[in-house]
Amino acid sequence: MVRIITDSAADFEPWELKELDIHCIPLTVIFGEQEYQENVNLSKEEFYRLLEENQGAPKTAQPSPAVLMEQFRQAKEAGDEAVYITLSSALSGTYQSAVMAKEMVGCPGSYVVDSKNATGGQRLLVEQAVLLRDAGKTAVEIVAGVEAIRDRVVLYACIDTLEYLYHGGRISHTAYKIGTMAQVKPIIRVSQDGRVEVPSKALGMRKGMDFLCKRLEEQKPDLAYNLYVMYTADRSNGEILAQRLEQLGYDVPPEQIVNVGAAIGSHVGPKACGLVYIGA
Repeated sequence: MVRIITDSAADFEPWELKELDIHCIPLTVIFGEQEYQENVNLSKEEFYRLLEENQGAPKTAQPSPAVLMEQFRQAKEAGDEAVYITLSSALSGTYQSAVMAKEMVGCPGSYVVDSKNATGGQRLLVEQAVLLRDAGKTAVEIVAGVEAIRDRVVLYACIDTLEYLYHGGRISHTAYKIGTMAQVKPIIRVSQDGRVEVPSKALGMRKGMDFLCKRLEEQKPDLAYNLYVMYTADRSNGEILAQRLEQLGYDVPPEQIVNVGAAIGSHVGPKACGLVYIGA
């Protein structure tokens, strides 16, 4: 048997993890001196409530080496192979820590894959791994199948506020003040090497959605895979974007409108929306 492992940055709901038989390692979110484990004692809804109540951006932390080692130890003791698809190594040290944990446990039938992505992009790769596992593929074959589509993941989002980029040290105080007064909405994307880039800015969320729809038309999705609309806290933005995509001929059912969790929401804040898919 092959165990599929990921971390909570992939933004599966707990019931989805159970239904798909995915092992999920929680990431840590820190508000002041209080630590929370995503999907353990912190739901997405609770995270955004805390985000609203607390000033400044929370901190996030990768899983401890002991937690990572335990996942590989359990697989080894059960005689299973394992494939762990991590949050982008450019955004977190989780990938490097997982590689070290696997080597320390001595688990030759296990593999660690850098998703070079996050949230819905990471989710798409995990879904592919589950599909291949259920088709009876080996861990090596699953890794190859995931890596074959990894560079085709397209993720763009429009951020509602510059506050969290500013508190996270991504932009200057001057840029934050000017952008806020001008109601600038940054457009972000995840590059092929797993880094967050800001390729454009929009004057308002509607213009931001215009950009996302135009990008989708320029780089068509492969409809053999799910197309996700992502949002942070405010589902109405996600539903509006989904309606825009449906007008372009792309079906986005309610279950493919996904709330982004704490691991990424900590850095982009509420009311953002985006889309993610596998490019044709």
